Amino acid sequence: MPYKAIFRCVLWLVLPCFTLAAQAQYFDITSHKKRVSIPFHLVRNLVIIQLKINDKGPFNFIMDTGAGLMVITDPALIDSVNIPSKRTIKLTGACSERNDYDAYVTGILKVDIPGLTSYNVSAAILKADHFGLSNFVGMPIHGLLGYDFFSNLAVKVDFSDSTITVYRPKDERLFNKGDRIPITIEKGKPYVEATLHLPDGTVKESKLVIDLGAGHPLSLENLSETRDLPKKCIAANLGIGFNGPISGFISRINEIDIGKYDIKNLISSFPKDDSLKTAIETKRDGNLGIGLLKRFVVVFDYSANAIYLKRGPHYKDPFEHDMSGLEYYAAGDDFKRIIISRVEPGSAGDRVGLEKDDEIVSINLKPIADMSLEQVDDIFKSQDDRSLLLGIYHDKRVDQVIITLKRRI
Repeated sequence: MPYKAIFRCVLWLVLPCFTLAAQAQYFDITSHKKRVSIPFHLVRNLVIIQLKINDKGPFNFIMDTGAGLMVITDPALIDSVNIPSKRTIKLTGACSERNDYDAYVTGILKVDIPGLTSYNVSAAILKADHFGLSNFVGMPIHGLLGYDFFSNLAVKVDFSDSTITVYRPKDERLFNKGDRIPITIEKGKPYVEATLHLPDGTVKESKLVIDLGAGHPLSLENLSETRDLPKKCIAANLGIGFNGPISGFISRINEIDIGKYDIKNLISSFPKDDSLKTAIETKRDGNLGIGLLKRFVVVFDYSANAIYLKRGPHYKDPFEHDMSGLEYYAAGDDFKRIIISRVEPGSAGDRVGLEKDDEIVSINLKPIADMSLEQVDDIFKSQDDRSLLLGIYHDKRVDQVIITLKRRI
């Protein structure tokens, strides 16, 4: 099932009912180096690195502080990385009986990231691809790398040059240019306290999970009743979580304060309570994602219960949402086709008659095959009242359709 969200990937992956390994699972810097730099690709607001498993690969993994373990989402890796020792378990959200997924638990894997050595790292391998991450991103995605990577190292994520730099936490001087903000680590995930300024004038102290695996700027989970939502909001499919599709609304809040930083007029998701009620194992108010974090250089230091923030070059960029009303995914062996999965009623796409399963073959006469999904996203968020010429394959023919983008929130 492909992801239906335009710029968010929300995965609550928890294994509260068992432990993967008796020994601590972690990474460390090889030899006597003080730091190691790892390039990443930022694709649709997801941080993607390459690694090898048992000397096979490279494979593409999403860095996900919202995941408490390493998860292999591509079942093809079961055979390709030669994992002789595995047992079958069920993955579930907070031990719910709803949407249990069969998976293997591996023995200890050799996980190779240049400059780092893995220790006692195991993984869960899904027997079927339930999330369609490759279709959402437009490139092969093989899994998620979570707490194991962050637990023993200080990890700096610099979105301006697409580089992760890891240090030994004891080298505190490396962080003296950032503003220290205390966090807590609960069940393998980092949490931060923030102040929310809501459209009705309410000021609310909130506990948020810091989630590199979520593409949105912010998600607020306790404001899903219609009377609590901002007046101007749009219904949306917010993605796929471990308990199934996540439905809700998208709107804006006035401001969020984190440490000394006050970020104004940001977009927030508001998932419906019934989409999340069994998925969350720690009491919290929401989820802070890459849509906001990428405006900073961020250092995670779990050992010191802290993150460090420094303004990045895009700190003051406005928050924009899709103005087409189209949700879509990449298809085909090379992910070069874009298929519409949903059209928001009353949106720009709906007004020109676009439908689910239509294929976008060109934008302003440029073939979709020459564009990435992220470039398409940027075009559809680019400018209110901008007109675009779309080539649409429908009913065995290609029609040229003029769509005029409309800011909806």
